[in-house]
Amino acid sequence: MSKQPTSKSKNCYSDEELANFKIMIEEKLEEAKVQLGELKDQLRELNESEDTTRAGTFEGGAFNQQREHVNKLAARQQKFIRNLEYALIRIRNKTYGVCSVTGDLIDKKRLMLVPHATKSIEGKHSSQGRAKRVQKPLREHDF
Repeated sequence: MSKQPTSKSKNCYSDEELANFKIMIEEKLEEAKVQLGELKDQLRELNESEDTTRAGTFEGGAFNQQREHVNKLAARQQKFIRNLEYALIRIRNKTYGVCSVTGDLIDKKRLMLVPHATKSIEGKHSSQGRAKRVQKPLREHDF
């Protein structure tokens, strides 16, 4: 009886597993593109409906704040789309799901929640800890 390798002992996911991840990512990518289109439409409507008589008023400030918020959401969505596209490239290269810090496989549950993840939880924590050690504490004379 042969023992199945654990995800920690494997260095890449099988072609079948990668195909399943690809399907999931492509679905998320399509949804994200639709949402980005909706945000762009919303921005377009906000820009077209801008009333120049509101400039300098409280209402105009709220309008600008709303437009800025939608802009940030659109930028975030674009970044998400780009990260999903990079994940598809990693699937093609058969490097998808391999932690960029530890070299171990990223847990499937994590990839299902964050399909564009490039670090395992352990890798994320160790890289964050390393960044904290590199930062020098601020002293009074630094100001």
